[in-house]
Amino acid sequence: MNETIKYYNQHAAEFYAGTVSADMSYCQDKFLAYLPAQGCILDAGCGSGRDSKYFMERGYEVEAFDASVELCKLATKTIGKEVRCMRFEELNVDSEFDGIWASASLLHVSKADLPDVLQKMRRALISDGVLYASFKYGSAERVKDSRFFNDYTEDEVQEVFEKAGFRCVECFVTADVRAGRGEEKWVNVIGKIMWG
Repeated sequence: MNETIKYYNQHAAEFYAGTVSADMSYCQDKFLAYLPAQGCILDAGCGSGRDSKYFMERGYEVEAFDASVELCKLATKTIGKEVRCMRFEELNVDSEFDGIWASASLLHVSKADLPDVLQKMRRALISDGVLYASFKYGSAERVKDSRFFNDYTEDEVQEVFEKAGFRCVECFVTADVRAGRGEEKWVNVIGKIMWG
């Protein structure tokens, strides 16, 4: 993870430029359909701040964090409020958010560590809270350009979510929306907290 964070600190401006205008409205709107109007969202691993801005413009209260200090600086400018610099493992709140949005961020957590991170997110959500996450499509754990990735298929990601106490209400595959990346596939999952 340290090498991944180092990559984003060193390439923050390039990453920002390539992602801040990407149209994620299809996934964003699917997620928002499960939340109450003006609900509270945690943007976990917010990158450029693109999604936080989208949610705020639609009346949602948003808190955002990222592990890259350089991306936090850029995202703070994008959304006009402070973005905290922290890692997933440092999330330690109870019942604060209606929804957690983790777009292309949990894919940097190892498959061994992901269940613990999902438990932290479950605790951070209210009793009927919703979690969205997206991963590159596949089954590998790999390193590319100094960044660690874990890839999932639909069946694998649903199993991980359900073991962590989430009922998968939607799981779908999309093409990358960034220019020139349409051949890359993503698996998206929306889970609601299960009780009992």
